[in-house]
Formats: sequence, C-alpha cells, structure tokens
Amino acid sequence: MTEARIYQPAKTATQSGHAKSRIWLFEYVPETAKRVDNVMGWIGSGDMRGQIKLKFSSKEEAIAYAKRNKINFSIKDPNKRRHQPKSYSDNFRYDKIKD
Repeated sequence: MTEARIYQPAKTATQSGHAKSRIWLFEYVPETAKRVDNVMGWIGSGDMRGQIKLKFSSKEEAIAYAKRNKINFSIKDPNKRRHQPKSYSDNFRYDKIKD
C-alpha cells in the first residue's frame, strides 16, 4: 500500500535564515529496507519511489495532491522555535551572567 509523509524540513545548523525551511515536502515511505551490496559494500534499494521528493509551497497543496492521487499520508507539523535572537553586543554586556 502506498503511503507518504508530508512535513516541513527543519533549518540546518549552518543556515542563519529560514528561506529553505518554508516549503513542505512530500516523500514516500520506503516499502522495503535498504540492503548492502555484497561486492561493493554500497547501500541500495529496489524501491524507486524513495528517490522522489515533491516540494509544495503550502501544506494544503501537498494534502490536495495526496488526496487527488489516492495516497495515504501522515502529516508532521513543525515544532515552534523557542530561541529568542540576541544581538552580538549581548555577548559583551557587563551584567552578563556567567555559566
């Protein structure tokens, strides 16, 4: 049975902005486990749908695509960020509490 995941990717550690984390991804759940090739030692799979990642600008578009193509899906909503940005000068404040 065909099943897919719809999620919004997290910001990578090397990114300072959120530009690439605003899209929604649609990817298929693998049907078979990956296996190691005995000769080369490479990891591979016969599941061709594992290579497909569709990008959508909104969650609703991704859901509509899945429903239109009769694909079962699960949605992973993004976690809200709790970090408060601070300025560079806050590192040198005289009343800074040392850890």
